[in-house]
Amino acid sequence: MTETPLFTYTLRLADTALILGHRLSEWVGHAPVLEEDLAFGNMGLDLIGQARALYTYAGEVEDRGRDEDQLAYLRDAGEYKNLLLVEQPNGDFAVTMMRQLLYAAYAAPFHGALARSRDATLAAIAAKAEKEMAYHLRHSAEWIIRLGDGTAESHRRAQDALDELTPYAGEMFEVDGIERALIEAGIAVDPATIRPAFERTLDEVLAEATLTRPAGGFSQTGGRSGRHSEHLGYILADLQFLQRAYPGATW
Repeated sequence: MTETPLFTYTLRLADTALILGHRLSEWVGHAPVLEEDLAFGNMGLDLIGQARALYTYAGEVEDRGRDEDQLAYLRDAGEYKNLLLVEQPNGDFAVTMMRQLLYAAYAAPFHGALARSRDATLAAIAAKAEKEMAYHLRHSAEWIIRLGDGTAESHRRAQDALDELTPYAGEMFEVDGIERALIEAGIAVDPATIRPAFERTLDEVLAEATLTRPAGGFSQTGGRSGRHSEHLGYILADLQFLQRAYPGATW
């Protein structure tokens, strides 16, 4: 099917929110303390709420009768357009929090900018998401500082997480022809305009956490074009099982 730029852009945002929300939900019942169990659940619900609104709008833009459930549950892995960062395994607590820090440090200013979009629906969704991502950023930053500036073991784990996930951060700032047209129309966000805020936030948090950003500019990319790591297939096997096994099932 031929996709319009607005549909593709909206789908990228929706897929990223859904997959990260699902990843966070995997911690519920397994977090190290009850407070974090609740925090993971709440952050996951924030992201899934964002995904629902975006999928609904994507379906309206596409105008082919697909609703939020069909877009979320009835597409194969190659049709997903989420960032590679968010599909990476939870790992230990430090890995999950570092993944959340990297994403939230980008997503908070991104949604702030998208709230000024000429597309009224995207702007409204982003205005709500900006407040949610500000909390995600604060929560993950506080934990990374505790871990990095904690014991030798927690510092090692936090540094390992940073080294492992940093190569996935560059994809957030890529721009292709689809997004360039929407940026010029005042609909999409030019990620170059929010990169200074991302870098400043990350530098401040990592300095307080006594962590060192790895050198080198290599980036893992491809998620937004449907080229994913092996991890996405396992996520979708869990996420889509009910709808695939019982087509049309409703609550």
